[in-house]
Amino acid sequence: MFAYQAADDLLKDQIILVTGAGAGIGRAAALAFAQSGATVILSGRTTKKLEQVYDEIEAADGAQPAIFPLNLEAAVSKDYDDLALAIEQEFGQLDGLLHNASILGQRTPIEYYEPDSWHKVMQVNLHSAFLMTKSLIPVIRRATNGSIVFTSSSVGRQARAYWGAYAVSKFATEGLMQLLADELNGEDQQIRVNSVNPGAVRTGMRATAYPAEDPETLALPQDIMNIYLYLMGEDSLGVTGQAFDAQPK
Repeated sequence: MFAYQAADDLLKDQIILVTGAGAGIGRAAALAFAQSGATVILSGRTTKKLEQVYDEIEAADGAQPAIFPLNLEAAVSKDYDDLALAIEQEFGQLDGLLHNASILGQRTPIEYYEPDSWHKVMQVNLHSAFLMTKSLIPVIRRATNGSIVFTSSSVGRQARAYWGAYAVSKFATEGLMQLLADELNGEDQQIRVNSVNPGAVRTGMRATAYPAEDPETLALPQDIMNIYLYLMGEDSLGVTGQAFDAQPK
């Protein structure tokens, strides 16, 4: 695992948005950020799941979170502009953005890949991240030291057969991360941009991709939170444009 020990109040008074916050790595990140003092904005498609995470944070005496349901498959530019406006009006700034939400799509040769499935994966995994980031950059600029973290994958760094649109979307995510890191790395702004490959983690997506795998052999989402805390906290100031692995390869 990524070797890092976060201070108890690492994210005190920070405002952090997590997409896909209703389950898996997104849920674990939201809980970890809240435990470290952040006010977490929970975003996802299913309000009931977000409400459950909201209740978990409150039960653990975390700062009162916020919920912003958003269907990334259907959202358009105005929806992301509305999100940015809501955050600005409610909190004044955004310190951190974790792009966690993704879908797997088909596991099949390109020869047989359905175009509708391809477009859906690209919309959720890539286009939504572009649109959301574009709308939120002005709000992140209001923070003293903003951080944007993209979720990548091993197949987004070395493609493997049958991973289709998912692999291509993650390659593009790495490119978007690098581009933004270069654009936002100026003396007049302190927004760092990085990516994380979670590795093999016990999530619903992993179970779908590897149905014969024993989940007991995998890390739990909460086991890999050190890298996310590091990238959101002040210890990563000046670190930008980097592709991290949450677990040893």
